[in-house]
Amino acid sequence: MRISDVRVRLINNGDSKLKGVASVVIDDCFAVHDIKIIMGTEGIFVAMPSKKTPDGEFKDIVHPINSETRAIFTDAIIAAYNEETAKEDNQG
Repeated sequence: MRISDVRVRLINNGDSKLKGVASVVIDDCFAVHDIKIIMGTEGIFVAMPSKKTPDGEFKDIVHPINSETRAIFTDAIIAAYNEETAKEDNQG
């Protein structure tokens, strides 16, 4: 598996914990959208797309099956997020 492309849209919503939304393309043939980039108590983390169940719980719609694949996604998304925030800092 190869991450072909990562796009990050920054969210500047005051003190919101949601910092951005990412889309990832895998092997130039499969896209995953609406991956959330969230500022947690221990730093930035990535939350896979999810839906709310009738009982109010959130369930992932798509997610990595193992920790190695999760690390590949997380590293690529956080790197793209850091690039976008650096661009924004340089422009502002």
